[in-house]
Amino acid sequence: MKLILAEKPSVAKNIADALKIKTKKDGYFEGNGHIITWAFGHLVELYDAKDYDGKMRSWRMDNFPFIPEEFKYKVKSNPRNRQYPDSGAQKQLKTIHTLMKRNDVTMIISACDYDREGQLIGDSIIYRGGRPKKQVSRLLLNEWTPKEVLQGLENINSNETMKPLRDAGISRQWADWVIGINLTSVATLKYQKGKGKALNIGRVLLPTLKIIYDRDKEIENFKPEDYFKLIATFQTQDEKDYEGTYIEKNREKFKEKETLEAIHQALQNKQGVISDKKVEKKKEFPPFLFNLSNLQGYITNKYKGWTSDKVLKVAQSLYEKKFITYPRTSSIALEESLVGKTANVLKTHAEDLPYKDEIKFMKTKRVFNNAKVESHSAIIPTYLKPKRLSADEQIVYTAIKNRFIMQFMPIAEYEETKLTTKVDGLKGVFSSKGKVQLIEGWKKVEKIQSKDTILPLVHVNDHVSLLDSKVTTHVTKPPKHHTERTLLRVMETCGKSYKEEENEEIMGSILTGFSIGTAATRAETIKKLKDVGYITAQGKNLLSTDLGRRLVETFPVQNLFDLEFTGRLEKALSDIQNGKANKQEFLHMVFSFTNESVETIKNGQDIIINEIASTKNTNEILGTCPECGGKITDGYKAFGCSNWKKGCKFVVWKNDKFLATMRKKPTKTMVKELLKGKRAFVKGLTSKKGSKFNAYLRYEKNPENDYYSWKMEFK
Repeated sequence: MKLILAEKPSVAKNIADALKIKTKKDGYFEGNGHIITWAFGHLVELYDAKDYDGKMRSWRMDNFPFIPEEFKYKVKSNPRNRQYPDSGAQKQLKTIHTLMKRNDVTMIISACDYDREGQLIGDSIIYRGGRPKKQVSRLLLNEWTPKEVLQGLENINSNETMKPLRDAGISRQWADWVIGINLTSVATLKYQKGKGKALNIGRVLLPTLKIIYDRDKEIENFKPEDYFKLIATFQTQDEKDYEGTYIEKNREKFKEKETLEAIHQALQNKQGVISDKKVEKKKEFPPFLFNLSNLQGYITNKYKGWTSDKVLKVAQSLYEKKFITYPRTSSIALEESLVGKTANVLKTHAEDLPYKDEIKFMKTKRVFNNAKVESHSAIIPTYLKPKRLSADEQIVYTAIKNRFIMQFMPIAEYEETKLTTKVDGLKGVFSSKGKVQLIEGWKKVEKIQSKDTILPLVHVNDHVSLLDSKVTTHVTKPPKHHTERTLLRVMETCGKSYKEEENEEIMGSILTGFSIGTAATRAETIKKLKDVGYITAQGKNLLSTDLGRRLVETFPVQNLFDLEFTGRLEKALSDIQNGKANKQEFLHMVFSFTNESVETIKNGQDIIINEIASTKNTNEILGTCPECGGKITDGYKAFGCSNWKKGCKFVVWKNDKFLATMRKKPTKTMVKELLKGKRAFVKGLTSKKGSKFNAYLRYEKNPENDYYSWKMEFK
């Protein structure tokens, strides 16, 4: 019997379906020589500082720096009350370990996602009780379709071969814990006045904030300047008009209006002659296949209201439903071994298209290139065609499918014409450009309209008449605020060789691994920057807040804002993953940096970066506790029972996670209704799709423990 551990229940179901296992038990599937169980992402987490040493329960400057001699793990905490373990995680962990010990189980197979985090999730569960006496193997897949699952199970690896990936995952986790716990605590003690959210400090958070801050300052400090152009309108001998822009020494923008005004006057009543004509056919290749950052940039730029975090969640859903390949990838090409499989996928998706006769499968370096693949290939659809998708899923799926099909359509072609018109007596010439689309090719897939600029048919030495000329006034424009699209591109390359107009081919050739965060974590970083109040969104634009600016301008550990420094850390993690660097050396460097940074903050200037106005709890009595008959009062962080010191567990947290998913917070009125009538009518809840709805909410005790959960009714 083989025991397979999946990262999520939905993936376990995909594996069970592939193996045609129908029998589901409490926490696992069983049948056909296999047991398939699952995690819920991370089931264990690192100890909190206070778990190592009781003195760490209170934040005191003398307690830091704090770096454990040995890093320990515990069952994931209950998100509503971190003092207790999550009961669901605890139960599932027990189920997995019971299954591992069964006498009929001969092999344990980790089927968690093939990335740093997935390796860490699987190993932290499998090796929690020590090294199992049974063989531990690894299933490495890029998609969860039945064919891939069955083929993957025929080609499993030893889990020991994944040690570099595990070391990279552990290094990332421990480094972020040490930097986050120490610098967040010390910075909050030093620079924050009043109680409330901590002043978040992180190795990925701060450089990302600095990118946005720097752009904001560029815009603030920008001084607009006037510049001028001279535009002339000419007419050919067969009375066709065209425009030309005056160019002198390769310059068409002039700071001195008088210079152009003088040329404008000198032009009057003059004739021109075509001194040069160049006609070139040019090819337009389709944009590369999507990696996660490019997909997020494309969707957030094209559709209103989308964030990178939302794109990732929707793509993850499509992946778990077997419709697309692994989304958390940084690659823009496919492995060369996937040629045959890709041809079949293309055939499946091309059969119903009106331009299917133009689609031709070819093995090209733009699509199949091992040198451009790191861990996972680019995102493409699988051979399974969805019958029904949500509106959000349809947007993301269509983008991925279209980008895939474009690769096998004809290359688009256009003809570019450049005319040079010379007027006697002038140092410069007039330049005109025309463009005509000859072959639409891949542009048909998304109905991309090409704007043609048609010039009249002329030949070199033809004479033309000057109809009109004018000096036009223009103003230099400031840089644009960052959007999620442009920010993701800078994060992906640490700003190296970055220009907004550069294409994806150039971006793909940047040093591998040299980035801020990974494809999987960048969306979370942007979301966290918003959540902690360091940046804000205005439409598609991202701007630093006053708090974010004060942090950049005051926080003394400047290395954490430096893209080069952060890029080197991420590159080191990438090297550990590829077996080119040592985990212990990396951690020693991070621990030394943390110790030095804590001392820098302690010895730095005393200044307030964030002042939080005190919010006094009213202690207003809202009703009677349904648990023990005590008094429910309005406290600072929660509506809780006056008998909490005696062990009463009834509490409604003001930052309740369940209500937060529907963009709501509990109110005094809601709690009073719950206590009086056992349910409250709540208006203006927000669904996952963003639509508003009303519902009755109950707050009832769980049958299996002492805690309470929300129940929703619609009548």
